[in-house]
Parts: sequence; structure tokens; C-alpha cells
Amino acid sequence: MQGKQLPNLVRTHLQQVLTGQKGLSAASLMTDWPDLAQPGACFITLTRKGQLQGCIGSLEARRPLAEDLLDNAVASATRDPRFQPMQAAMLPEVRIEVSLLTPPQPFPYRDAADLMARLQPGVHGVTLTLGGRRATFLPQVWEQLPDPAQFLRHLCQKAGLSGDCCQQHPEISVYMAEKFKE
Repeated sequence: MQGKQLPNLVRTHLQQVLTGQKGLSAASLMTDWPDLAQPGACFITLTRKGQLQGCIGSLEARRPLAEDLLDNAVASATRDPRFQPMQAAMLPEVRIEVSLLTPPQPFPYRDAADLMARLQPGVHGVTLTLGGRRATFLPQVWEQLPDPAQFLRHLCQKAGLSGDCCQQHPEISVYMAEKFKE
């Protein structure tokens, strides 16, 4: 399967699910495209009229990519707590992006300045963990927050922490993503 086909699979699945049908079968997808049977982690990002409409995914590969893709598609459309559940009538206005993630890697650093200097904007997706709280930004978030200090401040806040939480030396891991957009 070509990665560029993934957004179309997500659209087909959402069209079916949002109209009360069963949706695509992960087992059938894995039979048709064996590479989707391999463990994989993905995020599904939905935008409507240029604004985020939903974004949910998995940071680590714990199930076949076909299952991760279909489950995260429905979760992004209907269970992202930041947005009202999507209705089928909205789907023609929605653009779909599928991000396939590499396994996260620990990212040791000396202090906040070292962290900001070593992160690679546009390349690294970043997961921050501190005091039982965790948040992540996909690599494409750098497009809106290109300054590492601003990027990390917003990531701290997304985790429900103070904007300067990097001064407390949170655990950081990084990953990369291959994006496929409609």
C-alpha cells in the first residue's frame, strides 16, 4: 500500500461510520495490504476550513497499523474532547492528514537551554512527561510554533503544567512522522 492512499481509507471509513454503518474492516485491510498488519503508530489530524477539528493518535506501535488507523480516525472525528463530535455532513469540508510515527527515543539534555538548542524544528515530534502529566506535539506543530522556547512553553501548557516547566527538567522523548495529506 502507498502511504498516499491512507487519507482516502480514513475518509471512506469515516463516511461509513458517521452514517451509522460498520466501517472498513481492519482484517480485510490487512489481507489486502499485508504491510498494514505490521505494528504501527499513527495520528489522524482533521481540519475544517483550515482550523483543527480533531487530532488523536498513538505514540507507540502496540497493534497492527490497520487497527490503529481506523480506531484513531473515529476517535479523532468523534472523541477529541476539544471539539464537538463530527457529523457526516461536515466530512466534505474536512481535510485528512495521516502521520505515521517512528518509535519514540529518549532525548537526554543538560538543561532547558540545551534542550532548546538541540531540538530540530519541523523534524522532531516531542513528548514531555513531568509529575504524572504528559503531552505531545507532532512535528508539524513547528509550523505554527517555530521558536523552540515558544514550542516548549505551549507543550508544557498542553500537559497542564506551567509554561516554564522545562526548568524542572521533564522527561523528553522525540520521534519523527511521515505525513500523508489529502
